[in-house]
Amino acid sequence: MLTENQVTYSSESTLSSPTTLLRRRASLLDRFLVFTGCCPPGYTCTSLHCGFPLFPHFCNCNMDNKIIITIDGWSSCGKSTLAKQLARELGYVYIDSGAMYRSITLYFLRNHVDWTHPEAVHEALAHVILEFHANHKNGQSEMFLNGENVEYVIRDLVVAEKVSEVAAIREVREFAVKQQQEMGKKKGIVMDGRDIGTVVFPDAELKIFMTADNAIRVQRRFKELYEKNPNVTIEEVRANLEMRDYIDSHREVSPLRQAEDALVLDNSH
Repeated sequence: MLTENQVTYSSESTLSSPTTLLRRRASLLDRFLVFTGCCPPGYTCTSLHCGFPLFPHFCNCNMDNKIIITIDGWSSCGKSTLAKQLARELGYVYIDSGAMYRSITLYFLRNHVDWTHPEAVHEALAHVILEFHANHKNGQSEMFLNGENVEYVIRDLVVAEKVSEVAAIREVREFAVKQQQEMGKKKGIVMDGRDIGTVVFPDAELKIFMTADNAIRVQRRFKELYEKNPNVTIEEVRANLEMRDYIDSHREVSPLRQAEDALVLDNSH
């Protein structure tokens, strides 16, 4: 049975799903939205241009009052899918924090950096430049590492097997978090990751924590990787997810945990 702070959401449903979800939970989400605007709480906007008449805080005639939306949760729960859809519907910027850690991991692997040695990590990070650039063909932001588009390379299983180890390093997290917080200064962003609502933006107006059945997560991840590498096995994918779950939730620095004021979304179906 779902608790008051739990709802279900399917990332494979129609584009309007995030909007529908937010409308259904308007009374609950009001707790997290501390800003005011032209549409007061409880008011049903009648603007012909308003895309959110049942959710005043997100109504289009109030879009100048932007907020920060954080989405945390386990790997392969559909965080990125929901984040992209929300950002597109709200006209916000989507930031994939995981892509930043994957890019750092890729740099370490390519340059044979021994990340068990703090000096080597410090030296390597001095040569890492991370940027997001808009792809106007698909409307998405893509990850660039030192001027190279690595959006697809960083999704490889080789990177996935090591990213949790690299992301657990204190200096790596401090390096990425500083940039993430800079990106959120003007608000109007949707950022997903592991510690966005607890560490990066603890005062975010809206926090979401996503979860899903483990077997379903494995199947989703396997399908994603199989399209890129038909040689991958479901056993490899399951082992990788289990390893990442353990490292993400047990690391000393910024472990994965649900923020107390987060809205929980079960994305199993």
